Amino acid sequence: MGPLAGLKVLEMGQLIAGPFAAKTLADFGAEVIKIEPPGAGDPLRQWRLLHEGTSVWWQVQSRNKKSVALDLKSPEARDLVRRLIDECDVVVENFKPGVMEAWGFDHATLSRSNPGLIMLRISGYGQTGPYKDRPGFGVVAEAMGGLRHLTGEPGRVPVRVGVSIGDTLASLHGVIGILMALHHRHATGQGQVIDVALYEAVFNCMESLLPEYSAFGAVREAAGSALPGIAPSNAYPCADGWVLVAGNGDSIFTRLMAAIGRRDLGDDPALVGNPARVARVAEIDAAIGAWTAPRTVAEVLDSLNAAQVPAGRLYTAKDIAEDPHYRARGMIERVVSADGLAVEVPGIVPKLSATPGGITRRAPTLGEDTEAVLREVGVTADQLQALRARGVL
Repeated sequence: MGPLAGLKVLEMGQLIAGPFAAKTLADFGAEVIKIEPPGAGDPLRQWRLLHEGTSVWWQVQSRNKKSVALDLKSPEARDLVRRLIDECDVVVENFKPGVMEAWGFDHATLSRSNPGLIMLRISGYGQTGPYKDRPGFGVVAEAMGGLRHLTGEPGRVPVRVGVSIGDTLASLHGVIGILMALHHRHATGQGQVIDVALYEAVFNCMESLLPEYSAFGAVREAAGSALPGIAPSNAYPCADGWVLVAGNGDSIFTRLMAAIGRRDLGDDPALVGNPARVARVAEIDAAIGAWTAPRTVAEVLDSLNAAQVPAGRLYTAKDIAEDPHYRARGMIERVVSADGLAVEVPGIVPKLSATPGGITRRAPTLGEDTEAVLREVGVTADQLQALRARGVL
């Protein structure tokens, strides 16, 4: 049932960063119990395109999870959460710093009764520092982490990546932290806190941005579709669209130039090595663009694939859904939602040979598992009825 079978996780976050981390754990066998407010539930249930009142995104973000509806403003609900935490290995939360402490859910307190507890805390700016109390969303973190300044065309307004990449990067860093903390706990029996700031997760992926400024005072700027300092690597026009070509690397460059009928450039000793090509990148890009422009994307890709030059088209959702490689790799799976909608969703990443993950449970309706989960920690049927009557559940 996956390499994380037997791991019990309590998810107290909402929207993207915390839930994506918990989803990743659930995909590989962890039991994930998601706490949601009664009534509306996680706001993600209402984001993007809806079917019968529920987002189809929900079928991805909350697959393999259980939903428990509790009003955490109620002391009784918080007492129930404490009982659940005592039975859990991991708590995932992405509230503003201080919220968990105000509820009595700080790690120091929780670890008194559960010393092996691992807590992933994802926030905009981290749990410490002068900005810790500021509200932080992924798009702001992408800007502070340096990514937003580089996206778009030179001299034009910076554009955002079309998905919540800052949240997702933070989630994946959080999962890495949990796995490291589990390894440490295996050796010592002790849990710990994983403090992930959205902007730091973005900044960690910014490659040479800071050392280039430190060493040379160079401030990297937006460069459109090009990859500055690496040549050739760009998007080139075709008769019916665009094609991406990555011809950097000496042998690749030679094959690329032969494929486009420019052996004069491929055999030019002055273009051996990336620094030399960067110095003449405008000339190289113009040669590639002149070759691609009258050809279709398919014609360009056929030629470059034959020459073993990395190249690809710009995929839309339709392209992905119809691509045989996606399906051959199990990257498109079909689930049926609680309201009966059959929908295709992304498959499992990464691929493990001996203990692969899987989708074993559809996304839950709000509070679908409240009774079953609470009964496991000793709440009786009469107590459940009383709690419902008081609006705690």
